[in-house]
Amino acid sequence: MSGDFRIGPWLVQPSRNAICQNGASTRLEPKVMEVLVCLSEHTGEVVPKEKLLQTVWRDTFVTDDVLKRSVSELRRVFKDDAHESRIIETIPKRGYRLLAPVECVNGSAAEIWPQAAQGSAEIPRAPRKLWALLGLCVSGVLLVGVPVILNFAGVRDWLRGNRVPVIRSVAVLPLQSLSDDPKQEYFAEGMTDALITDLAQIGALKVASRTTVMGYGRPDKPLPQIARELNVDGIVEGTVQRSGDRVRITAQLVYGPADQHLWANSFERDMKDVLELQSTIASEIAHQIQVKVTPEVQARLQNVRPVNPKALDAYVEARFHLDQANKYEYYYGKQQVLKEELRKAVGYLDRAVQEDPGYLPAYVAYWNVVDVNTPRLEFLPKAKAALTRAVQLEDSNVEVHLALARLLMQYEYNWAGAEREYKRAIQINPNSADAHVGYAEYLDNVEGGLDNVGDTNDARRERDLAQALDPAHDYFWICCDEAHIIRRGMSVDEEANAVDEKAPEDANLHGLLGKNYAIQGRYKESVERYERCVTLYGWHDFVNVLKRADAKGGPRFALEEWMRAGEEYQAKHGDMPVVPMAFTYSSLGNKDRAFAWLDKAVEQRNWMIIYLKVDNVWDPLRSDPRFKDLLRRVGLPP
Repeated sequence: MSGDFRIGPWLVQPSRNAICQNGASTRLEPKVMEVLVCLSEHTGEVVPKEKLLQTVWRDTFVTDDVLKRSVSELRRVFKDDAHESRIIETIPKRGYRLLAPVECVNGSAAEIWPQAAQGSAEIPRAPRKLWALLGLCVSGVLLVGVPVILNFAGVRDWLRGNRVPVIRSVAVLPLQSLSDDPKQEYFAEGMTDALITDLAQIGALKVASRTTVMGYGRPDKPLPQIARELNVDGIVEGTVQRSGDRVRITAQLVYGPADQHLWANSFERDMKDVLELQSTIASEIAHQIQVKVTPEVQARLQNVRPVNPKALDAYVEARFHLDQANKYEYYYGKQQVLKEELRKAVGYLDRAVQEDPGYLPAYVAYWNVVDVNTPRLEFLPKAKAALTRAVQLEDSNVEVHLALARLLMQYEYNWAGAEREYKRAIQINPNSADAHVGYAEYLDNVEGGLDNVGDTNDARRERDLAQALDPAHDYFWICCDEAHIIRRGMSVDEEANAVDEKAPEDANLHGLLGKNYAIQGRYKESVERYERCVTLYGWHDFVNVLKRADAKGGPRFALEEWMRAGEEYQAKHGDMPVVPMAFTYSSLGNKDRAFAWLDKAVEQRNWMIIYLKVDNVWDPLRSDPRFKDLLRRVGLPP
């Protein structure tokens, strides 16, 4: 079936990989659409699994799980129940059957492209003379590693006389892994990061930051809506699939406001050429949108080196264990597991750089081992050495300089060095929102911007610039939460309402609310939020302490008893988090204990120390001579 068709109320548009209903459009991965097309060509018939696999994945070995995943995705879009099928029926041990009738749509792409042979799921081909005229050769090129040209929609638009819309900003949605191995999600994530990084080097193009787009991992919104939310012209989406030592990436470019398909390519390479593959895709996208690429950037995109597949596999394993470690941060009884996960991550990173001493992502990932809420100082020397080596390998990498800036600021209190690194990142890519907001945070910390009120003038300028470069991302948020729920200027009650509505299970946010209520002396609300926080983190003994003390002597007494219990725990175990202890003692006016825990924070290089001049939780301590001494010890001007 070569053109558009209907399945009940849904309009299926294979050329756009889209299914539409009531004006809303859902994008499908190209292979998922091919499965649907194959089923639609045999509606009412059982299509064996073997036929679907051979038709859709004819050049690649995949397992049944990939096919199951594709059918599951179709059922999700059609809102079909596998147990009471109305659309797609599973025939155990045989295959699948499309139950719903299929209706061809007049005026579809079939008017332009000749219909494929009955029973074939191949993408319709243009007349032979047209291919000759355009100089395109498709068949068999994947086997020699040349991109397969799939830009049928673009050719169709050209034949119709349509002009390619102007694109000056793009968002790369997370590439979807077609592997049934969950660890390969980290490989796909790495491919997404690399593509964003390569495109961000093009000065004439605004690229939505990684932080902004990661919330669209499996988008179920129409692309025009996503384009509006991200404030971009173009959207890049696609899939990643690994099979042995081969990797295939399918990418497509869509003009978001009109959901207009502009370009699609499928690329296949050996794993060792994966860096060259990423640069090739970025270059093709830049060519398609006709954006100016300077000779320097063009040379950078072309000057790539092969990577050892074993190093890449070790890096993927390391990313998996790093993610596991992050899940245990602050959770009661999970500190030993967290340490083991970090050790495994470091071990795999060591293996990665041994296999390939020039593999940059592995060196950068060492930073992620120490960049956690409770720093792991035993890994700090290795992280510093890795970032230093990364700068030597690729001084033009913004991510490396931002990581090094944070390390110098938080772990070495080398503020001048941190500023040099932030400025270098901005010099490399003036369009990097992350670089500008990182520099804004540095300026606030040094100059003393007020957390809940506003920035210093210089910091505000940098943050405004970051917001202009990446409007979809709220750079005026307070807490380190991807949802950006709590924004500067909110009252604490507005913060609480936002958290209850959007993130009621976020322990970190409830802890932040507990802190903010305590700052205002609203101890009743503070205790309520801290109870929810420590419950979610699994510190049930502390929950009992808070409840009993509150019933006995009121909320302020409850916070004091919680602090006493925290001191007892620290004496026995030595791993009590310093953050709630220092925050709460300061808000209670217990200066001696607040400074004692701040001393521990300095020793640990805890993240809260760099915000001494910014965070109003320390206001009760500022007039004490010990506070000025503390600023001096961490290299901050009074």
